[in-house]
Amino acid sequence: MRVTGRLFFVSIAAVASLGAMSQQQHSEQPASDKEIRIGNVMPYSGPLSEFGAIGQAEAAYFDMVNARGGINGRKIRFITRDDNSDPASALELTRGLVEKDDVHLMFGSFGTPGNIATRWYLNERKIPQLFVASGDEELSQGKAFPWTMGWQPSFRSEGRIYANYIQAYYPKKKIVVLWQNDQFGRLLYKGIQEGLGDLNRQVLVDIAFDMTDEHLDGHVSILKRTGADVFIFLGVPSTASKVIKLAASLKWRPVFIVNDASASIANAMAPAGLENSAGVVSAAFLKDPSDPAWKDDPAMKEWFAFMDKYHHVESTNNSAALYGYAAAEALTQVLKQCGDDFSRDNIMHQAASLKSYQPSVALPNIRMSTSPERYLPIRQMRLVQFDGRSWQPFGEVIETAFTEGAAR
Repeated sequence: MRVTGRLFFVSIAAVASLGAMSQQQHSEQPASDKEIRIGNVMPYSGPLSEFGAIGQAEAAYFDMVNARGGINGRKIRFITRDDNSDPASALELTRGLVEKDDVHLMFGSFGTPGNIATRWYLNERKIPQLFVASGDEELSQGKAFPWTMGWQPSFRSEGRIYANYIQAYYPKKKIVVLWQNDQFGRLLYKGIQEGLGDLNRQVLVDIAFDMTDEHLDGHVSILKRTGADVFIFLGVPSTASKVIKLAASLKWRPVFIVNDASASIANAMAPAGLENSAGVVSAAFLKDPSDPAWKDDPAMKEWFAFMDKYHHVESTNNSAALYGYAAAEALTQVLKQCGDDFSRDNIMHQAASLKSYQPSVALPNIRMSTSPERYLPIRQMRLVQFDGRSWQPFGEVIETAFTEGAAR
């Protein structure tokens, strides 16, 4: 089995013990253990490498935690490796983290295919697979897979939010969709189709594109010629910026909707041109670090200070990095709740016992709550519209629909 190149981040305080610990394998951590070992897999290379900033920010966050004394007397050793967006590599790397590095838990690994590939293995061995970086509801099925828990709002629920927005504001308008041809794009689009219901007849054309697609200009041209009023884009920020710019170059100004992962001022709106991006609609649950609306926000000031001290090599405006920061902050809360008991059973118990916890960089009134029956921590989003400078929220906070055990 081929293994891609690897990145390896370790908290500085633990470097001396790395060699010895990486060769050991235990079924339970000894009581004298003074560190919490956390495994993680990220696409630091390959087509989705722009999301590697998530893992880099998480590594920096745990360095900050260690510099402040750790958690309940223990330091964190965060071991993150590169799977090149390859599920087979994700499984092999995860096995190594469990069987060689003896991690207490897997945390925040990126992407649906890799997390699905490792889910059975981790559940069989009763290793927490916490706050996975995917909005696939299949990764929040607590009854079937009690050791696997999601974090962000589900992709299908997000898609339904856009469908409901169209139903409310543009019920008779013609729609076109450009969606990324993978599980991520398919689930977003599936949510839109479910939400539109009978209005699916208003969708004139939908085009699936691959990450390496060299024909975006042709796709956008085809969609423009339909005469559609609403253009839905489902993909990543780098592609969103190209598509917005292409539409503007064709003098096409439809109602433009982009998914949350693409709704970054720094990574999508600004590269596309702020004037071209004005009017774009999305849904969000975290603050955008490149949005001037948050320049005086206390939590965002802490974010910029963190980036300057612990993560200064990365852009402070990177939304993927902010996502990693928020997820690491949430895991830190779970570990604090563990007290002196860092058994895997208790880590999982505490993860399923969050009560209205609000990550500091979440939008106002976006909170995390979990229980043994509720394995998707964040189920709220807010519709936002870009005014050429900032994201302007409108409407109320939306509680997304999700039924445990009914993702199919």
